[in-house]
Amino acid sequence: MTQSMQLALSLPQSGSIESYVQSISSIPMLSAEQEKSLADRLYHEGDVEAARELVMSHLRFVVHIAKSYSGYGLPQADLIQEGNIGLMKAVKRFNPDVGVRLVSFAVHWIKAEIHEFVLKNWRIVKVATTKAQRKLFFNLRKSKKRLGWFTHDEVQKVAEELGVSEKEVLQMEARMGSQDAAFDLSADDNDDNPNYAPAQYLEDKSENVEAAVINKDFDDNAAKRLYAAIKTLDERSQHIIETRWLNDNKMTLQDLAAKYEVSAERVRQIEKNAMKKIQAAMA
Repeated sequence: MTQSMQLALSLPQSGSIESYVQSISSIPMLSAEQEKSLADRLYHEGDVEAARELVMSHLRFVVHIAKSYSGYGLPQADLIQEGNIGLMKAVKRFNPDVGVRLVSFAVHWIKAEIHEFVLKNWRIVKVATTKAQRKLFFNLRKSKKRLGWFTHDEVQKVAEELGVSEKEVLQMEARMGSQDAAFDLSADDNDDNPNYAPAQYLEDKSENVEAAVINKDFDDNAAKRLYAAIKTLDERSQHIIETRWLNDNKMTLQDLAAKYEVSAERVRQIEKNAMKKIQAAMA
């Protein structure tokens, strides 16, 4: 196992998300044929190495899905970890004979694990989101002697004892008394009486996950290849291409002709030849 793959297999820790994402992005994506071959080896032969390769090549999809749940305020690393567990479960259950790509099958399992994690943590996130609020929450629970709402005198007393404002006490009491919101709609919800649940508005369902990640990967690779091809040109050709096509403030043929003391037609010829060289290098 390569060093980059070992890093990618390790779960992301707080503060190192960028390096984790960079590491897994360097792992090549599988073609349909490669994926089918690995899935056959795992499903029919129990090949553990094939399972590892399938998981590794799909870690980027987990990151993409986990980002759509950032609205809960939960650590991104935790969401990715749970999604990775869902991915591994999907790989274990994937049947290549069904005729679908693994990512289409795995989306359900990845989201299911993230949903479960959000459900377990939604209550504490809703009640206390900062260190100060968590301190007030636990102290307030000790101070509250009965089930009913605080009287004005009780609010004043608690505020003085805990060294906070009366407004903060009232806000925390309201949070403690609120009911948990259902993550998904209940079975009796219908079109005549529409309700909304976090599962509907905190997850971005507007795009195809597989297509989005593949397109981004293609764009990133294309950009790298383009700049590598430009570096093969001579200095003058590089400058002409960059100032004519890549810079925000583009130069005209006349501007470049004046700079290099040649005709505008000569600049156009240099530009055309440079484009041909770039296309050949990228091909």
